[in-house]
Amino acid sequence: MDLTSGYPYWPIRNGLMHIFPPLEEDVRCDILVVGAGITGALLARALALADLDVVVVDERDIGWGSTAASTALIQFEIDTHLTALQEQYGANAAAMAYLACRDAVFELRDISAEIGDIDFAMTDSLYVASRPRDRVMLEKECQARRQIGFDIHWLTRREIAQIYGVLAHGGILNVPSARLDPYRFTSRLLQRLTKAGTRIYDRTAVTSWHAGSRGILATTRTGATIRSRYLLLAAGYASQHYLRRRVARNHSTYAWITDILKPNAMDPWSRTLLWESARPYVYMRPTSDGRLIVGGEDDRIDIPARRDRRIEKKVAALEKGLRRLVPALAVQPAFAWAGTFAETADGLPYFGPEPGQSTRVLFAMAYGGNGITYSAIGARLLADRVRGRSPSPLSAFFSFERRPARQR
Repeated sequence: MDLTSGYPYWPIRNGLMHIFPPLEEDVRCDILVVGAGITGALLARALALADLDVVVVDERDIGWGSTAASTALIQFEIDTHLTALQEQYGANAAAMAYLACRDAVFELRDISAEIGDIDFAMTDSLYVASRPRDRVMLEKECQARRQIGFDIHWLTRREIAQIYGVLAHGGILNVPSARLDPYRFTSRLLQRLTKAGTRIYDRTAVTSWHAGSRGILATTRTGATIRSRYLLLAAGYASQHYLRRRVARNHSTYAWITDILKPNAMDPWSRTLLWESARPYVYMRPTSDGRLIVGGEDDRIDIPARRDRRIEKKVAALEKGLRRLVPALAVQPAFAWAGTFAETADGLPYFGPEPGQSTRVLFAMAYGGNGITYSAIGARLLADRVRGRSPSPLSAFFSFERRPARQR
């Protein structure tokens, strides 16, 4: 599956950080994880901490799928507003989802400190009302988030202009948020797990599997077999091929990055993420080496050749959108890229078995704008499941069997 176009920044910055071997012999393990992007890496860590024998495989080099193209904004904010989730699923479930994402931001901070040298930093996140009619909507959202315990602030149009130079009609200053280098995070975490005994193989494609009453027999393209108790599919957007019903739709998203800027040009953006309420939207985030990544302009294109042809046009649209928001910020793209992402109808992930399929085949579908945050949550939920622990309410809510409150 072709997931990226152009030149994603992280592989260019880091190069091929580590070469893992392909699988060339039959192996046994407790858990087989298919997919070695950031979701698979977080899953492997959670499973290894539970003293499980884990094998991770990926058909590509490690971290070179959608992880390489991610702009890695680490936020508690779900693509669906808290107020919308409250209407759809009820106040308790909506609060549970948002608070779990908040906790995941801090968990990612702690994991990053544990790994070291992965370009992680805590930030603020400024979510602005692009249009006058969006202001009332965001004011209600701000109030709803405060009511469930978030440390957030409403900024007026004048305050946003004075502090950030942003032209908007008000906005929410959110805490906590963060940024990281997703490719570096993935590679370093998997290298660390390898030293602790986790077996990781890249350039190894699983082409089929059989789920029996006692476990899984998977076969690779070269004919090697992997016997395991459970199969965890963390294959990103390709995981949808193995579902009987469609739960998400693939889209394309676009991004560009500046050259290294002077320190005064980065202030206050070295510590703040910016995104807007308009659709299609523009967002911006800093890097540790003094650059800014600008992204957005999502569309419903899921054909790689068409996505490739749109990059130049999308870069121009993102430049125009950024000038509209921050007219005094004179920056230009150094290079650009595009990637695939998937979006569920309610903006929530799916973790666990699909109804009607074997309960030994578990999906980790951390889809949406804050997929990395979801991945941290899903790693814990799935690790608990394979250990036989009682499922939490969050596990049920993020499963394939969730239903809106009005359908219960």
